[in-house]
Amino acid sequence: MYCSSISAISNFPLYSSSHSNSNSRYVRCAAGGTVAEPKNVSVAEPMLLKAVRGEDVERPPVWLMRQAGRYMKSYQIICEKYPSFRERSENVDLVVEISLQPWHVFKPDGVILFSDILTPLSGMNIPFDIIKGKGPVIFDPINTDAEVDQVREFDPEESVPYVGKALTILRKEVNNEAAVLGFVGAPFTLASYVVEGGSSKHFSKIKRLAFSQPKVLHALLRKFTTSMAKYVQYQADNGAQAVQIFDSWATELSPVDFEEFSLPYLKQIVDTVKQTHPDLSLILYASGSGGLLERLALTGVDVVSLDWTVDMAEGRRRLGPNVAVQGNVDPGALFGSKDFITNRINDTVRKAGRWKHILNLGHGIKVGTPEENVAHFFEVAKAIRY
Repeated sequence: MYCSSISAISNFPLYSSSHSNSNSRYVRCAAGGTVAEPKNVSVAEPMLLKAVRGEDVERPPVWLMRQAGRYMKSYQIICEKYPSFRERSENVDLVVEISLQPWHVFKPDGVILFSDILTPLSGMNIPFDIIKGKGPVIFDPINTDAEVDQVREFDPEESVPYVGKALTILRKEVNNEAAVLGFVGAPFTLASYVVEGGSSKHFSKIKRLAFSQPKVLHALLRKFTTSMAKYVQYQADNGAQAVQIFDSWATELSPVDFEEFSLPYLKQIVDTVKQTHPDLSLILYASGSGGLLERLALTGVDVVSLDWTVDMAEGRRRLGPNVAVQGNVDPGALFGSKDFITNRINDTVRKAGRWKHILNLGHGIKVGTPEENVAHFFEVAKAIRY
């Protein structure tokens, strides 16, 4: 199995890694690490976008899911002053400050908006909160036709103007030295939250609805699909150069049910957005997606983000040459030694090859991850040369 995986990428040239770069200086991390920062050069277009299109790049662009978050001391300080997640994620100044924290320290090739996939819910007449220690809470879970009828289609300009303003500021601040990324939740994942009433271990409520009253669920999914397509377009209009779609819970579905309750709605979002924003890079991430990879590619997205349970070489082979890949170092690796982290990065980049790869984790950075290890990740990644 291992030999066939490696041979599957034999057409992808390997790379060399060097830590001596005369064109770089180093930024010191708050926790003591250092990250190479290129000299101030005018960049016509971010490397990440070039990599997605398959253009030649000197190394894989790198950013990390949840790169702005609780592992950073600077973020913890903000949390002490503003303990409500919704306050932090719905205030323009705070959103910009938090989004830029990893940019100032690590200089990733992607700067992602600090927000949450549930942010649109209030604007859809679905009251919710995100409670520390508990997570998302949907105050009035949806289970009937009448309740679906009460869900409004999302108007982002009216409901979340702070998102557009923050993206516009981020685009100016980053100034094309990195790509500005937005993100949205996928219809099935959003439906799972609002039907279950929050996070779930067994997803029994959403599956009961899917298998006993599919018309009700499809009606809800259609509303989320229309709304999220608008939300992606809104983010792009306000500065996002790529948008990641999170279908975190779609992998709770069997392949046949994914084809009914997730795939057509993801495809509709992609088709709608590509009609108005054909050059916008769309990334799809679903954790635990090893059994669905080929189906994820059928959505028409530009990039499929692999979680760490999929061998990168095998993922390349299964997705084919036309889809870019993102990932997929185990976020737990960041608890290892620096040599261990280096080896995992090198293994992932070697298997991905030099074409259409964005280096990332296979999931978000975990709480408690040493900040100096994140700094080391970026330092190693940015020293790689194909």
